[in-house]
Amino acid sequence: MSRQTTQAPHIAVMDTTLRDGEQTPDVSYTPAEKLQLARMLLLEAEVDRIEIASTRVSEGEREAARAITSWGRKARVIQRVEMLGFCDGKKSVDWIADVGGKTLNLLAKGSEKHCRGQLGLSPEEHRSAIEKTVRYARRKRFTVNVYLEDWSSGVRDSFDYVFPLVQHLRELRVARIYLPDTLGTFSPGDVSFYLGLMTRTWPQVDFEFHGHNDYGLATANCLAAVEAGARGVHTSVNGMGERAGNSSLSEVVTALHDHTNQRTDVNESRLTALSRMVETFSGKEVAANTPITGRDVFTQTAGIHADGDAKGDLYHSRLEHGRFGRARRYALGKLSGKASLDHNLQRLGIELPTADRELVLRRIIELGDKKHVVSPEDLPYIIADVLKTPTEQMLRIHDYRVSVGHEETPAAEVTLAHEGNFEKAEASGDGGYDAFMNALKKAARAFDLEIPKLADFKVRIPPGGRTGALVETQVTWKPAPGKTNPGPGETFTTLGVDSDQMAAAVIATEKMLNLIAARRGSAPTPKAKRKPRKSAR
Repeated sequence: MSRQTTQAPHIAVMDTTLRDGEQTPDVSYTPAEKLQLARMLLLEAEVDRIEIASTRVSEGEREAARAITSWGRKARVIQRVEMLGFCDGKKSVDWIADVGGKTLNLLAKGSEKHCRGQLGLSPEEHRSAIEKTVRYARRKRFTVNVYLEDWSSGVRDSFDYVFPLVQHLRELRVARIYLPDTLGTFSPGDVSFYLGLMTRTWPQVDFEFHGHNDYGLATANCLAAVEAGARGVHTSVNGMGERAGNSSLSEVVTALHDHTNQRTDVNESRLTALSRMVETFSGKEVAANTPITGRDVFTQTAGIHADGDAKGDLYHSRLEHGRFGRARRYALGKLSGKASLDHNLQRLGIELPTADRELVLRRIIELGDKKHVVSPEDLPYIIADVLKTPTEQMLRIHDYRVSVGHEETPAAEVTLAHEGNFEKAEASGDGGYDAFMNALKKAARAFDLEIPKLADFKVRIPPGGRTGALVETQVTWKPAPGKTNPGPGETFTTLGVDSDQMAAAVIATEKMLNLIAARRGSAPTPKAKRKPRKSAR
């Protein structure tokens, strides 16, 4: 449980997923993707501000910035939208004005080494260039914040350079000063000491900390910054950014709420959905064990942990799954115990006598020893196999045909079977599997089944390049709320393996059908007994 209180000091969160986060190698968002992420960051995740662009980069950047500012004015959040600009007199300011922005984040040099080595300027010349840009931006009625790039090196190695620069920025009345650990070299102790030096020297200045994760210390450094007096922290979703990335939004917010007396306005329940959206748009997968948003982080594997949870939530902590719109899961494999199996059977609405449970558990452990992946969604199949349950009692994709050709609309026909009853349907789609799913949805109506939405589709082919190699298809589903969905925002995954990619996807889909039928608590009942027939398109 969080230690937030309404009296706790507020820490501002500025998220730079759409600017610094886009510096991740091989990542580039379209204007439409940037707009969707901006909406979700500001209105759903409720971060305080977002940084969306660097000036004078490309026409695509200009188009995205215009789309976001146009929306931002209508949504009355334009003052929460920021853009990075440079000490180039009027150029960056005019670029931001042209796209409809109101806030300039000016990139200045926070170390003498960068000032002289990269710009070739004396500190006095650089301060003059900063002043020229700031005064022009103020005439345009901009809010101006200033980054002190390479501040961590500057404050450590040349405080006599940093001191007159900050004094000058105070005289220019900039709104906030951003303190980047540009190369991610600081430890929490360094942040505490040097950022504390800044806040003690200038207690009235709004300093915000901008961390990088090169040593894996970004979250800890953000906590140290806040404890040292920083009034804001900068993050990116999934820790996106160049090299090892930036401070992770979900990790920083959660750690601040649970390990300090500070609070943010971020809506924790939307962090997972936001993470998934960035994962999809960026093409950069989140590691399964990533704190808060990783797919495995609320999964118990050891049987002793499942047993402890069953006897009083003994292995739960403040990091409760429901807090982040997640569901707790219990893995099945060689480490499983009776409690792990019981949790999954209960979740699926399946009851088994003790002797039958022992047989099923034994098979699960055998499969785990052979390195087979056993998912909770496989349970109905394992039960049917071990207990010799007639296959007619399960929903089966009795037959299917998918047609895909050059300049032809993909089409499919599917026959769904249960207890001797068949329903056949046809449909078209944007691709072979889409056509298959459209036909399946029609056939499933006869059994009063609502097909969940497809959330993700992954195909894995072993290395070696053999055309006949087995294909592993993993499909992630999102049930409709209030239907077969057992938890808020929960998804589930089914796996199919075959030498044919479509066949592997069909196997995974058939597992999904039986899972939602089991979750419903009763066997699917056909609306009328029938033999195979063709339904209307």
